[in-house]
Amino acid sequence: MPNKRIETDGAPAAIGPYSQAVSVGGWIFCSGQIALDPDSGSLVGEGDIEAETRRVLKNLDAVLAQAGATPADVVKATVYLSDMSEFSKMNQVYAEYFEGHEPPARVCIQAGALPRGVRVEIDFTARVAG
Repeated sequence: MPNKRIETDGAPAAIGPYSQAVSVGGWIFCSGQIALDPDSGSLVGEGDIEAETRRVLKNLDAVLAQAGATPADVVKATVYLSDMSEFSKMNQVYAEYFEGHEPPARVCIQAGALPRGVRVEIDFTARVAG
């Protein structure tokens, strides 16, 4: 079963040898997203973890939609924070995104550095019925 590349203008274009997401056998593997506005290429909410998290989730939502998935289909998330002291603020925005759905399994780690100096990066794995 070949991989299918998922691409949407609703999220920042991949810069480098990777895809916004790949779908195979009903599984969707979304690459990490940071708080880039897909239209301008500018960072959103620099220094504001809540604004950055909202933009990251909006980008991931666009990728999921392009793949035919919704937040309800997300089974695993990985959250990378530049500063774990911002966990509770990120977590509140994250919880709002999954409101009304069973939250996925999740890992949250503090990273030594994230691309472009952002405070948060998130990736998703989702499963849609075949």
